[in-house]
Amino acid sequence: MAESEPGQDPIEEDARLSSLQQRLRQAHHKEKVRKGAPQDGHDDNYRLGNRVLAELIGGIAGGALVGWVIDRLAGTSPWALLVMLFFGIIVAFRNIIRISNRRSK
Repeated sequence: MAESEPGQDPIEEDARLSSLQQRLRQAHHKEKVRKGAPQDGHDDNYRLGNRVLAELIGGIAGGALVGWVIDRLAGTSPWALLVMLFFGIIVAFRNIIRISNRRSK
């Protein structure tokens, strides 16, 4: 062999490797599509909706629970339950209005 000639012939790319690389690219693409790219603002809106729902349910349930306990202890059934349920609804809506009036970042 002469010094200008390489010692070995260059190895051609194996068809199996290129096929594997192509399948990996397709799998990565499918996984990105399946997971979905996070979109700005959508996660914040989802959290805000969950918070509003929690305030509403919590206010009503909390008022009803406190009213029921007062009724059981004082024997004023169903008046304390109704009054505290009403207060719970008022507090829940007040909190929801506060949340909706906040300025977004």
